[in-house]
Amino acid sequence: MSKPKNPCVLYVSSFPPRECGIATFTRRLTDAIDKEIAPDVKSKICAINSNGTSIYNYPRKVIMQINETEMEDYIKRAYEINKRPDIKIVSIQHEYGLFGGEQGEYLMAFLELLKKPFVITMHTVLPHPDEKMRKVGNIISEKAAGVTVMNKTAKELLHKVYKIKKNKIHVIPHGVFHVPFPSKYNAKKKLNLNGRFVLSTFGMISCDKGIEYAIEALPDIVAKYPNILYLVIGATHPQVLKNEGEKYRNMLKKLIVKHKLQNNVKFYNKYIEEREIPDFLRATDVYIYPMLSKEQASSGSLSDAMSCACPVIATKSQYAQSVINRERGFLVNFRNSKQIRDALFDLIEDKQLRKEMTKNTYFYTRHMTWQNVAYSNFNLFNHIAKIRPKDKNTYPPIKLDYINSLTDDFGIIQFANHTKPDIHSGYCVDDNARALIGCVDMFQQKRSAKIAKMMNNYLHFLDFTQKSNGRFHNFVSYQKTWNDIQESDDSFGRAIWALGKTISSNYLNEEQRKLALKIFNSAYHNVHKLESLRAIAFAIIGLSHLYDSPYNPITNIENDIKILSDKLVFKFNITTSEQKNSWDWFENSLTYSNYKLPESLLRAYETTGNKEYKQVAEKALKFLMGITFEKKEHFSPIGQDGWYFRDGKRAYFDQQPEDAASAVEALTIAYRATKKKTYKNKAELAFQWFLGKNHLKQMVYDEATGGCYDGLGKYSLNFNQGAESTLSYFLARLAIEKISN
Repeated sequence: MSKPKNPCVLYVSSFPPRECGIATFTRRLTDAIDKEIAPDVKSKICAINSNGTSIYNYPRKVIMQINETEMEDYIKRAYEINKRPDIKIVSIQHEYGLFGGEQGEYLMAFLELLKKPFVITMHTVLPHPDEKMRKVGNIISEKAAGVTVMNKTAKELLHKVYKIKKNKIHVIPHGVFHVPFPSKYNAKKKLNLNGRFVLSTFGMISCDKGIEYAIEALPDIVAKYPNILYLVIGATHPQVLKNEGEKYRNMLKKLIVKHKLQNNVKFYNKYIEEREIPDFLRATDVYIYPMLSKEQASSGSLSDAMSCACPVIATKSQYAQSVINRERGFLVNFRNSKQIRDALFDLIEDKQLRKEMTKNTYFYTRHMTWQNVAYSNFNLFNHIAKIRPKDKNTYPPIKLDYINSLTDDFGIIQFANHTKPDIHSGYCVDDNARALIGCVDMFQQKRSAKIAKMMNNYLHFLDFTQKSNGRFHNFVSYQKTWNDIQESDDSFGRAIWALGKTISSNYLNEEQRKLALKIFNSAYHNVHKLESLRAIAFAIIGLSHLYDSPYNPITNIENDIKILSDKLVFKFNITTSEQKNSWDWFENSLTYSNYKLPESLLRAYETTGNKEYKQVAEKALKFLMGITFEKKEHFSPIGQDGWYFRDGKRAYFDQQPEDAASAVEALTIAYRATKKKTYKNKAELAFQWFLGKNHLKQMVYDEATGGCYDGLGKYSLNFNQGAESTLSYFLARLAIEKISN
């Protein structure tokens, strides 16, 4: 018997090499979904051909074709799809002009016969459709299991004008490039545009682009700023080229000559490849979007420009009004060169305004990255068709590049401005301990010279910061001077954890083990003086790593683990004996790194066999999980703005990656210690917090850099990517790997 095929989502759409915006959108969407979800679920394409005589050299992903003008094709494909058990759901990318018949009515016959559930993405939603268009839009949307649009205005129009129920309509934004925050200077240098103030418009050229109004805005600008360069990027739309040739482009060229702008306006006349677009947009100082269609409900070019940190001057189309405000650009009237000119003067002359808009456009679009859009679409498909097994998870590959970029020859730098290391923030023991733990773990899987060097850096940092009494200076300035006033128990505990993990590794060289033992032996006499519960937990975890190690330097380590663990159990029993309400915890508040407390007792149980440690740990875990998984669809760590005090209200924001990582690590240990699958499931759900299963439904891990955003607020992410957050993700990713399928 042949092996059954993986389930797939079938997309009915135009597709490259056909040149059109919907084709590009579908390729980017399916590529993103395949990257995040594969190999469990495949993306397949039913390609819409522009007419009966067109032929395209499609990739293997295209398994069916429909000639848009052939009704018989629609009927045949519907029957063919119905017979395929691997096709679980159909995604239809809808544009009225894409399908045959009046207002694309041939699609209705296809949907009438289709037995599979389907979702329609409405790329155009007009506020004043003719009766035929309204009827087609209503019928296809009513039949759909779900409808997606790309802005809230389109959702309101579908509801009010097309009479579609609101609960069926989902707003999922147009996807954008996922690029690190760009350097305009470096981008211009790459394209040999140094010294030019770059304006651009890109996309397939047609007369509805309004480019002539942008050109007519330039003479006064160029007279004052001759370094202006306006790039018109993209080939003429193939349908326009077929019907009209280069009539529109030739008109633009005459306009350029008329205003003597030959040195200031240049055409890049080709169908622009995907990899080229970000280079041009990163080099763009101001993006001009003079589109003449008021009803346009989405725009890939405008979205991509914003994702590459371009302030925008845009006409007031439906989509532009949904994404542009005075923080991100200027909205101007249609066919109004004067307003474009005035907006350009404002942006050229006010550098601070332009700088703020550059940041605002970039950070506004982080929820729109293709990886976020991929998860949103796939989650909708999965909700409707249940196409992915619940016990299947795929995770991004482990990357060390960003951690390495935060690391110099001394240690890992604490903070970053966006993704640029903030050297003035200096270094701390906590982060270097975390980095050492992760790299030691990683080195056991992949012994590379780069990881060995990173381990050396972090280990020597601990040596540098150790005091004569065995404790550690927590903060060190970039000038290598001490920056802390009092010692930190938590930092000390994390250092013991890191040293225990390091010494227990079988893959250290002689010099590394000797140094780690020296630091540990000097520090160890302070362990029993710890009062902070989290510091005690960190120390227990470090000692548990040493327990079975042939390199363990402690004679009676089991007794030391018991002494520390008993401190936690004592605190738990004292707190839970206060019977005002059920509060199965170690103290009267939940703050940071909460999951580390039960994790340490589970590790103590594994080393000592003391069942009381396991019982207390599981009680505490049950209590903590009941709070942090109260919304069953996602993990919600305690917010740092107020924490959660007994008899009070819990804070939900801001949520920190460190707390999500602590949950993942603790729950994987709970699964290992008890073999209870609920802990495995909860560990996976907690890890998904990094990958978009959170209240914002946004990725906290940044696949483009390998870093992690610094926090999840009520309304937005903290877009800096510092060491603590990035290392927290790294430790969580290593932990979840150990229980993944």
